[in-house]
Amino acid sequence: MGSGRVPAQAVPDHAYAAAVAQRARAESWGDQPYGAVVVLDGAVVGLGPSRVVQRRDPDAHAEREAIGDALRRLGRADLAGAVLVGTSPPCSRCREAARRAGIRRALWGERLEPVDLDP
Repeated sequence: MGSGRVPAQAVPDHAYAAAVAQRARAESWGDQPYGAVVVLDGAVVGLGPSRVVQRRDPDAHAEREAIGDALRRLGRADLAGAVLVGTSPPCSRCREAARRAGIRRALWGERLEPVDLDP
C-alpha cells in the first residue's frame, strides 16, 4: 500500500459505516471493539466482527472474520481486487491473511488511512 490512497470509487461511502456496525456487533456480545468488511467491485462482500472472546480463539480477529466470510459467500479461494476496510489497523497476522487471500489494499478508520500490506 505504500503507493498511497485507494481511489474513492473503489470503496463505497458506506464501507466504513459497515465496519463500524461490525464493531458494534462485537461489543454487543462483550467482544473486543473491532470490526472489518471486505469490499469487492463496490459491494460489501464480507462482514467481520471480532469474535476473539466469543469463540475463545485468539485468531478470530475482525479482519480474518471478514476475509473468511467473503471467501465463503463468494465461493472462492481468492479475493484479488478486494479492499479490506477496518475500524483499526490490522495486526501483522491479519495483514498476512489478507495477502494470502489476494487482497492488496487495506484501509482503516474514518479517514480511510491506507495500510501497507507488503511484508
